[in-house]
Amino acid sequence: MTGWTIAAALCLGFGAGLLSGVFGVGGGILFVPTLLLLGLGQVEASATSLLAIVPTAAVGAWRQRTYGNLRVRAAALVGGVSVLGAELGVQAATRIDESLLRRLFGVLLLTVAAQLAIRTLRQGRRYPDEA
Repeated sequence: MTGWTIAAALCLGFGAGLLSGVFGVGGGILFVPTLLLLGLGQVEASATSLLAIVPTAAVGAWRQRTYGNLRVRAAALVGGVSVLGAELGVQAATRIDESLLRRLFGVLLLTVAAQLAIRTLRQGRRYPDEA
């Protein structure tokens, strides 16, 4: 790894941790595009993202629990089932052509962005008394 790559990875980690804590976003949305820019392939970037998000998610969940925002049972249910989904997803990702996988990831990002924009425009403020 070059000095530039290490510096970029450190900035990525800090930025992703910050945005993860603020918005609750997963590593895939932040890590994968940046890892692609750093020269990793789509499958490598996805795999690296899966491991890199573990400490970020753990610290974020622990801190949110101190504020009473974490629903442990819901998290355990979703997390437990997602293990099976992750295994099946990894098997699929290693069998799909990398250029198709990259395009599918782009579609996912655009879909998430559109969904967020539409929901934001449709719903009013959740806490109208706050400024």
